[in-house]
Amino acid sequence: MPVPLPVLLLGVAALARLLGLVAVPALDSWHDAARVGAAAIYLLAASGRLIPRVRQDLERMVPPGLPRPDLLVAGTGALELAGAVGLLVPATAPAAAICLGLLTIAMTPANISAARRGLLFGGRPATPVGRRLAEQALYLAALAAVVWLPF
Repeated sequence: MPVPLPVLLLGVAALARLLGLVAVPALDSWHDAARVGAAAIYLLAASGRLIPRVRQDLERMVPPGLPRPDLLVAGTGALELAGAVGLLVPATAPAAAICLGLLTIAMTPANISAARRGLLFGGRPATPVGRRLAEQALYLAALAAVVWLPF
């Protein structure tokens, strides 16, 4: 079973912060730890668009009224990838965090729709709405830390 994204975010951020405390000056702040943790989840999310079974599940997740689920999924994957790379570059991290935050908010209705329609992902039900909203809030909090915490 893959590591859930919230666990990955918190684990990578904690590891980055620990490395910053003991050996890597470039990671010596919670701002930097948040950047690295958020980059990890968005890189993983973007990589899912490359796996045919995952991509098909994501295409089914697009609300029925929207056109070309295949292009929407590919486009969001490209944006997630660009944002994750942007998070890793200190000069672009705040702008990347804002863009990823807006993308996360924009994709939330698709997550809610998938849960309400009872979609299965890899044979497992979509994340329930309450849990999904809590996860989205965690991702947005990490992105907010990138924007507002001091470097």
